[in-house]
Amino acid sequence: MITDAALQYFYETATLGSMRLASDRMGLAVSSISRQIATLEKDLGIALFERGRRTIRLTEAGRLTYEHYKAQIASRDQLFEQIRKLREARLGHVEVAVGEGFLCRAFMQLIADFQRRHPGVSVNIRTATTPEAARLVVNDEAHMAVIFTMAGEPRLRTRVSMAQPLRVVCAPGHPAARKAGLTLAELAGHPLCLPSQGFRIRQILAAAENRQHLRLQPSLTTDSIYTLRSIAMRGEAITVLPHIAIIDELRAGALVALPLLGVEDEEERIALVHRIGRQLEAVPARMLATLQSSFRGLFEVHAPAMTEAA
Repeated sequence: MITDAALQYFYETATLGSMRLASDRMGLAVSSISRQIATLEKDLGIALFERGRRTIRLTEAGRLTYEHYKAQIASRDQLFEQIRKLREARLGHVEVAVGEGFLCRAFMQLIADFQRRHPGVSVNIRTATTPEAARLVVNDEAHMAVIFTMAGEPRLRTRVSMAQPLRVVCAPGHPAARKAGLTLAELAGHPLCLPSQGFRIRQILAAAENRQHLRLQPSLTTDSIYTLRSIAMRGEAITVLPHIAIIDELRAGALVALPLLGVEDEEERIALVHRIGRQLEAVPARMLATLQSSFRGLFEVHAPAMTEAA
């Protein structure tokens, strides 16, 4: 049976050019090294050194064995170096699932700052609906997610959350922008563009519509937050979105957000979540801490652009 010790004795002897030098470096008797090399040659069934020479000279089999063990050492050293970098969060990968509406400039700046501080780290941002993002986290396809809170999902742990009331969103020059807020009945009197039925926003609106015995009739529906923002900015229609989805436009003064009166009790919340029981280490743990410490500032209207705090 070929042992690592025998290969090491052979390697040191071949590198230094004699068993005597190898014995001095390793603190072993020359006879011990000789026996190990003889055993190695017996196990391999072939000579590793040319016999009858005053200096060490490798046979072809010896050269192959030497190069193999040398490559093993290099591979092992590389492994240890990579593990050290992982421990220091200088190397690694993190998967973050995020709703499209959450990708504001401050969020992307935080990711860029994180990667500047950890240049060997790769980040994959996966845009997804809240149910899909939750599934990615539960199935360990994403380390964490920024999503709207979900009822009835016991496998997710919330690290931080904040309220996201729905807002009537319109261009600054739109007639509705002069009001202090709009009721559902007043909202129904304007051209509307709304998210598709699968969005949590429509579920909240539907509950309020049922209570108030009216029905909103949007002229356009879409599953693109970008499209909703664009149409509202052009003044063609007004929409209903959570605060987070229009944070950049509010900071720039390109959109106005008004209270949606009568649905205050249907408050939405956004949360940073990961799977219960999954121990995040190294880079994912560092990313989770960074997002958690910066979470509230990322999505406040009057907050400056965030830089990494952790």
